[in-house]
Parts: sequence; structure tokens; C-alpha cells
Amino acid sequence: MSDTLSILSRLTDWQNLLDLGLVTLFFYFLLRLFRGTQAVQLLRGLLAIGLIIVVITRTVELTAFSWLISSSSIAILVAIPVIFQPELRRALDRVGRGMPFLNRRVDGAVTQQVVSAIARTCTQLADNRHGGLIILEGATGLGEYIDRGVHVDSDVTAEILLTIFFPNTPLHDGAVIIRDSRIAAAGCVLPLTARDKLDTQLGTRHRAAIGITEQSDALSIVVSEETGAISVARNGRIVRRLDDNRLRRIMTDFFDPRNQPANDAVEDMPHAE
Repeated sequence: MSDTLSILSRLTDWQNLLDLGLVTLFFYFLLRLFRGTQAVQLLRGLLAIGLIIVVITRTVELTAFSWLISSSSIAILVAIPVIFQPELRRALDRVGRGMPFLNRRVDGAVTQQVVSAIARTCTQLADNRHGGLIILEGATGLGEYIDRGVHVDSDVTAEILLTIFFPNTPLHDGAVIIRDSRIAAAGCVLPLTARDKLDTQLGTRHRAAIGITEQSDALSIVVSEETGAISVARNGRIVRRLDDNRLRRIMTDFFDPRNQPANDAVEDMPHAE
């Protein structure tokens, strides 16, 4: 108890107040980085347990308990990065994407050609009830998925995309990844979302579209083979039954770094219906 009172008595010094404020901000931003992930509740629980342990060890002389905590601290520090590996990766990715000077510049004319070609492709796929999955790479590189697919390295045209997604062709079941306004690869296998509270009507394509956006800042465009509905996923969320105009607007905002607020607005899209 005397240690706690001693700490509180020193809060009149501006340096100590600044120190306390920085620690508070650290934990605040840590929780914000993990917001929306499955680990946020686990992190809150660990912080609560840690606070209780500090209070107990500071107020009561428990020799054996204090020894146990000090001996286990190294193992805990090693275990935390292992437990939170997916969330830490996502958090660091968010920090990196928050630096505008690291983002790639895009050519407006080329971007509009790509947007037009993809929109035409999706419209025709929807009309013919042909499934398709197109991934637009963002600041987070998708090289590991491109390497596992079939390298194409061609201009983005509706004719090529429609040929790839034509039923019973070798590449029609995989995803097409577009990097730097070019088709980088086709037939790519993507990770499926682990969420279990999705509409039962969503098939493998939709789950892959959501899954890749949970691990990167990519934009996924998926056409349902059963209903012909066009959907867009980003940041682990999906919007379904888009028309041509809205699809074009979302893609244009995604490619234009000046429209970052519009890009972030996709995060507020409702979950799949």
C-alpha cells in the first residue's frame, strides 16, 4: 500500500503525469489496433489479470506468489506473440498502410480502363450466371498467393477475364489477382474466412473473398454462380447485390489514394445479409 501511495504522491510532477499519459495512450491505441478481431476480448482479459496481479503483489507480501509471477514472466512474453500472431500481423499491417508516402501511385487513365473492364466483366458474368472472383491488391502485397497461382501478367480486359472465368476452363474456379493495373495471376487459392456467422447461401467464393480481406487491405469482387449477384468485400465485411454504378464507384475510390475516407467507409459496410 505504501508503494501505491508513493506513486500517487508523485503525480504532481509534470514528467510523471506525462509518463502516465503515455502509458495510457499506449494501451488505448493497442486496443484500437486489435479492435474488430477475435483477440480483443482475450487482450482485455490479460490486461485485467495483469492489473490484478500488480495490485496484489504491491499491496500484500506474498513471497511464493511473487516468485511464481517473476519466474513465469519470460515464458509469458514469449507466448504472447505466438498467441496473437494473426492479430499482430494485421495490426502492423494497419500501421504500415497508415503511411501515405509508402502507398503506390496510380495512373488515373489506366485506372479507369481497369475499372471499366472489371465492371463489364462482372455484368456479363452476372447475366450468364457464371461465377467469378477478382482481387484488387492494395498496399499489402499478395505475392504468396500470386506465386501459387498461374502467372498471367497481361492487361486487364473484359475478354481475358471472361475467358478465365468461363465454366469448365482450368482456371475458372480460382481467383484472379490484379496488381498495378495488370492481371498478375489466375487460378489463385485464397484463405477462407473462419467466421461461422455468415449467410448459409454464401459459398466458397464468397468465403474466400472475405478471408483475403481479413488478412490484407485488398478489395474482393465476387459474382455468384447461383444468383448472379455482384458483391464486394473489404476489411472482412461484404456488401451484396451491387449495381454497375456502385461497383464502379467503389473500385474508383479504392484505386484513388486521395479518397481514403471513402475507402475507410467500406469498413462500415454491414456484414453479409
